Order: sequence, then C-alpha cells, then structure tokens
Amino acid sequence: MTNTENTQQETVLVTSATGKTGRRVSERLAARGVRVLAGSRQGAVRFDWEDEGSWGPALEGADTAFVAYYPDLAAPGADTAMRSFGRIAARAGVGRLVLLSGRGEPEAAGAESALRESFPRLTVVRASFFAQNFSEGPMIEGVLAGEVAFPGGDTAEPWIDADDLADVIVAALTEEGHEGLVHEVTGPRLLTFAEVVAEIGRATGREIGYVPVSEEEYAHALQEYGMPGPEAEWLAGLFTTLLDGHNAATTDGVKRVLGREPRDFAEFARDAAASGAWDLQGA
Repeated sequence: MTNTENTQQETVLVTSATGKTGRRVSERLAARGVRVLAGSRQGAVRFDWEDEGSWGPALEGADTAFVAYYPDLAAPGADTAMRSFGRIAARAGVGRLVLLSGRGEPEAAGAESALRESFPRLTVVRASFFAQNFSEGPMIEGVLAGEVAFPGGDTAEPWIDADDLADVIVAALTEEGHEGLVHEVTGPRLLTFAEVVAEIGRATGREIGYVPVSEEEYAHALQEYGMPGPEAEWLAGLFTTLLDGHNAATTDGVKRVLGREPRDFAEFARDAAASGAWDLQGA
C-alpha cells in the first residue's frame, strides 16, 4: 500500500475505544498527531451501540471513523445497526469508515454488506482469533488456573496479535489506497489450542493444560459465570462454527498492508509473560 498519510488536521472517531483493539488504535493515532474522539459508554465522547441517539453527536467533526461493533458483527441485529450507522456517518460528512470484522463469519459478512450499502467508502479488516484473548480476554482465568477449557477441539487457528491488527487498522485510517478493500489478517502460522497453551506454558515455566469441551458444556460454563442462557448458547455456537476448520489457513494481509511479517504467537507469549500478564496472585 502507499505510505502517503493524511494525518494533518485529521479527526478520527474510535468506537469501542476501551476495548482491546480500540485502545490500541487510539494510542497509535494519538502518537501520529491525529485528534482522537475516543467513543465509549462512560467516556468524554459518549458512544453506545445500544443507543443510536449517541452515534450522531459522537461523529460530529470526525473525518474518519473506526467501527468496532459490540458484542460482535455476527450477533443478531448487527446488520440493522450497521445500516443505520452508515447513514448517520454519511449525513455527518465522514469521509471514510474502517470496520473490524470477524474472519469466516457469514453473519458478519452480512453486516459488512449492510454498512457498505449505506456507506460505500468502506474498508473492512477481517481478523482471526486474537492472541491477546489469553492475556487480556476471557481465557486468562484458565491460564492462571492451569487449565484452559474451550470448544476448539484440535482445529488449528492462525492467531493474530492485536498490535499487528491495530497497525493495519491505523494504516487503513490514515493512508490512501484502502478505500473499498477487504484486508484479511492472520498470524504467520497455524496453532491448535493445545499448541497455543503449550507455548504459554513454555513462556511462563508452568504446567498448563488444554481441555476440549463441547458446545453445550461451554455454554453451561458461561452461564455459571453469570452470562444469560441465550447469549451463552449463541456465543458457544459461534466459537464452534468458527473452529470447524474452515479458517485453518494463513493470509498475507499484514505483510501486504504493513510491509512486514506478523508477529508469531511464541513471541507474543514471551512478551506477555515478561510483562507480568500471567503472574499468579500471591505467588
């Protein structure tokens, strides 16, 4: 891609700015001198995906916007939300949208299309599973407990580092040549859940096991943690679908956009361990 940047006087709305991706995108944009409108439910720039009335005011003055839909683009109603958001962004005079999407999610692809219908100047970044799910996300408790239970079977996944993902998104927001494109980004190699957990074990020097569970067992576990039944069943079903093997391939998306290879999971694990992400409390 071209290295020509349009950061001067640029203002970017970052939705879900407190999330794993939004936080990283906001930090990188600010470091480039871009004015960031960090949208969140409790922040100075109020933005709530469940309150359409908050979208227009948050978009005021934004030249571009990063769209990270919560809870997931594959969730029921996401297509309707995307179509409405695109119309509101167009009325606000936004010049470009960059959408974070899930790789290999048919429902998410439908939401992408809905947004593109109302806002054609769209760039889509489709990502594989995040490596940071083990250090900042829902699986960290299993790592700390020494046993990660998940409905992943022995399917291999090309884990993407969230820092690489954020770099790609920032490039799409600030450089020319990305409009209308779909960037599919992954890590450099395929790893099963058992292999990923083994990498974390080597990085931490601890014994950590992986326990494959069924979709039903995982949904039940989520409910025990307090998640409502329908949401738990939907999420467990989504994970099972994504890990049926159809995503078991790497792409060159990171290299095409950034001109470098993506970071390997082993490097991520070493850095996360060194940062104290998996330090045991009271150890």
